[in-house]
Amino acid sequence: MRYELSDLRLFQEIAQARSLTAGASAVFLTPSAASYRLKNLEQALGTLLFERTSRGMELTPAGESVLAHVRELFEGIARMQGDVSRFISGVKGHVRLMANSSSLNGFVTPMLGRFLAAYPGIDAEVQERQSEDIPGLVLAREADVGIFAGGTDVQGLAVHPYAVDRLVIVTPRDHILSSQASIRLGAALDFDFVCMARRSSNFLFLRDTGQRIGKAVRARTHAHGFEAVISLVAAGVGIALVPTSVLERHPLSDRLVSIPLDESWALRELSLVVRQDARFPGFITEFVGFLLDDPVVVATRAGSVQA
Repeated sequence: MRYELSDLRLFQEIAQARSLTAGASAVFLTPSAASYRLKNLEQALGTLLFERTSRGMELTPAGESVLAHVRELFEGIARMQGDVSRFISGVKGHVRLMANSSSLNGFVTPMLGRFLAAYPGIDAEVQERQSEDIPGLVLAREADVGIFAGGTDVQGLAVHPYAVDRLVIVTPRDHILSSQASIRLGAALDFDFVCMARRSSNFLFLRDTGQRIGKAVRARTHAHGFEAVISLVAAGVGIALVPTSVLERHPLSDRLVSIPLDESWALRELSLVVRQDARFPGFITEFVGFLLDDPVVVATRAGSVQA
């Protein structure tokens, strides 16, 4: 039995987006053409791959099985392309990274620019996700590399210490809290917050942690990025929960007060994970090394050991 790689790629895109229209767009097809090709693939396999629900395209158990094989297939093709690239001029490839907002903004983005400049043939797909979701997504081959805060019980991953960061409450210098030596989150939640975007991992973490202690977040506004959040705090709009790795680089940091959180979770030990059984092409191995050996993150790990 023969399968077209283009049909398998279409199937993968639909599965990831849970949408026929979005999957079709990703491979430059019209929805009607994508629907026709998907039906042909289902007929070739002799089973339905999706259920159409109000939430979108949901994989059937057979579809889940096929998706695992398809991801492995395309991972093998990427390895083949990486191996062949050694015999031609330039390295070509694509790497997928998932990270929580703190690591993404505090460490990954500056490093990513240097890596992509050094490897002009490599493309990078970067997604922000909540820390607790990232290990499972890496294991499911939805990302090559994951960076997250805290531990994980997910088996089948190689876990590397990445960086150490700390979440703090940041306020304007004239704020009523600015004289506090430290603070509990519950006390901070009595005040107005400037928050990251509603779907950002930083905001979801703040919201969920507040809910666990019976407090709601009083969000005056949501900003798309820590740079904007910190600027709005400096303007007196409210206070914010931010990582020190981002705050220290912000040009307005000297106009703000950083208050340590008296919470064990405020110290963020970030881990980098890949699948234990992954056989990556050389450029992804180089990417992982670039991440782990970045002088900024190495310094945070060294500081943690000394502490």
